[in-house]
Amino acid sequence: MKRILFVIAILLFAITPLQAQQTKKVFVTRDANGVLVFSDSPQPDAEEVDLSSRANVMAATDPTLPNNKKVEKDVFSIAIVQPEEQGSVRDNTGSVYVTGKISPMFQRGLRVRLLLDGAPQGEPQNNTVFILRDVDRGEHKLQMELFDQNGKLIAVSPVSTFYLHRTSVISPN
Repeated sequence: MKRILFVIAILLFAITPLQAQQTKKVFVTRDANGVLVFSDSPQPDAEEVDLSSRANVMAATDPTLPNNKKVEKDVFSIAIVQPEEQGSVRDNTGSVYVTGKISPMFQRGLRVRLLLDGAPQGEPQNNTVFILRDVDRGEHKLQMELFDQNGKLIAVSPVSTFYLHRTSVISPN
């Protein structure tokens, strides 16, 4: 019997504040200075404030993580910019300056090797500027190879042809 009375007493105490909260009304008016005045008793020209909506509560956001798509590796391309395709280089010392371009962007760890007439010109390096010395006169073909951090070939440039003009030993004119 005591338990039943105890449960009824708890229910009455729990329900009473809820009912009291629902019956409260708030009124708003403006004073002579235009400042808002809130009150629980109605005044002349007062408006009742609707407390059923909660304007300051943010809508819930989606807690799920985005789909983990596989990160696509950049597809690199490499091209020879200088000397121009079918261009002429005039240098009596036989020096040729070769410049390449990597797209989308040169990244750390990438290595580039230059091929002159199909033969590698040294070891791969970490930039796309090469200086060739004592190149014979005539037609030459250039190509660049791009390697990743592991030494895997990831891009090859199109073959570029250039012509080196140099004073001849036989006919200096």
